[in-house]
Amino acid sequence: MRIILKLSGEALAGDKKTGFDEETVRGVARQVKEISGKNEVAIVIGGGNFWRGRTSERIDRVKADQIGMLATVMNCLYVSEIFRSEGMDTEIMTPFICSTFTRQFNKDDALKALKEHKVVFFAGGTGHPYFSTDMGIVLKAVEIEADAVLLAKSIDGVYDDDPAKNPNAQKFDEISLEELVKRGLKVVDTTASALALENKVPFMVFDLNEENSIVNALSGKFNGTKVTA
Repeated sequence: MRIILKLSGEALAGDKKTGFDEETVRGVARQVKEISGKNEVAIVIGGGNFWRGRTSERIDRVKADQIGMLATVMNCLYVSEIFRSEGMDTEIMTPFICSTFTRQFNKDDALKALKEHKVVFFAGGTGHPYFSTDMGIVLKAVEIEADAVLLAKSIDGVYDDDPAKNPNAQKFDEISLEELVKRGLKVVDTTASALALENKVPFMVFDLNEENSIVNALSGKFNGTKVTA
């Protein structure tokens, strides 16, 4: 099975809310190591533990998004090294040339690395402003023909309303992409949802902080929400 896992930058920061929490990242690494023997694993990481430029009205949007792309590169460089220290082989690919830090994305090279059971990190988003890492992960899922997208979040699934604001919000065990888009539920941004719907890319949405949540997503002990294609 070929999966692509989305990690939020904030989740990697742990309680510090910024930068990295090494034990949190090592916990993720151990889970990925457990599933990577039987699965091909790619990873996309957000940059929110370093930069959320869209909250500032004083910075040009294009420049803000470029800073965000570089934040995701930093995250992938760090997490890749933690994964290597846990005994995994990794590859980092970006949509733009990034000196000798990364390799420029090429589908054939990415598939070759995945078949060699390297964990492949897709950093730098789409390489273009105005597109989030949500769009980046769905685009990469389509390009590498992933079987599923795993969205590890700080919430345990998809709800019909914001559970932080509405204590009566109801969680879905399963919902279709079509219904997701129709209801305007922001699991991923609207552009990414539309691309996923068009290309029939299913999601599994779960709480990264749940013990063994990544392993559980693939082992029948899943407690999140399945978003079907």
